Amino acid sequence: MMLNIPSWNNARGFTLLEVMLALAIIAIALTAVFHLQAQTVIMANNTQFYSIAPLLAQQKMAEIENGLTKGQDEGSGDCGENFSGYSYHFSVESVQSEALGQVAADLKKIDVTVSLNNGENSYSLRAYAFLSP
Repeated sequence: MMLNIPSWNNARGFTLLEVMLALAIIAIALTAVFHLQAQTVIMANNTQFYSIAPLLAQQKMAEIENGLTKGQDEGSGDCGENFSGYSYHFSVESVQSEALGQVAADLKKIDVTVSLNNGENSYSLRAYAFLSP
């Protein structure tokens, strides 16, 4: 009875070079996938901010125009517990215009800025409105 032991020359399998090449290809592919995932998360966060911030700025602008902040030329605060991390700052300034003359007496420039996480992202809105004193 004779044992049939395969020799190293006839052994089937992968060589070390083939295994290393396969691992290198997998590593490159996974690195690209992880990079794309990170970009997707960043883009999703930016999209969320630029969807919410204009609405918050318009809400604050409407409050100013409706006189809810009457007597305040400047103010800031947070946007409420539903919008954690969002804050606003507004300023109201008189507009001086020689061309408009006395009509410009009640014309105001309103600037509203909405920020996320202490200025990580910010969105600004400016409007001109006739506000009575």
